[in-house]
Amino acid sequence: MSSVVVVYELDQLAAEPAVRRVHAAPAAPGSTSVRGPRTMCGRDTFAMETADRQPSDRPGTPWYDPAHAALVCPDCDAAMADA
Repeated sequence: MSSVVVVYELDQLAAEPAVRRVHAAPAAPGSTSVRGPRTMCGRDTFAMETADRQPSDRPGTPWYDPAHAALVCPDCDAAMADA
C-alpha cells in the first residue's frame, strides 16, 4: 500500500476548532507525510489539518488515533480495511 496520511476535518464554527471527523488520505506523489488533494472518501483535503500521528505498518494497529475512534469516517475506514 502506498503511504497514507491521517487528516482531521475541523469544526470551524466552534469557539476553538475541534476535530469533527478523522479521514485517511493518500500521500502526495513523492511524499510520505504530505497529504494528497482528496481523502479516501473523496473529500477535498484543502481545509483539513494533518494529524501528528500517522498510520503504523504493524498489522492490527488502527490507522487513526484511538482517542478519535468515534470520529473516524466510515468510508475512509472501509477503504483502509480493503487496502
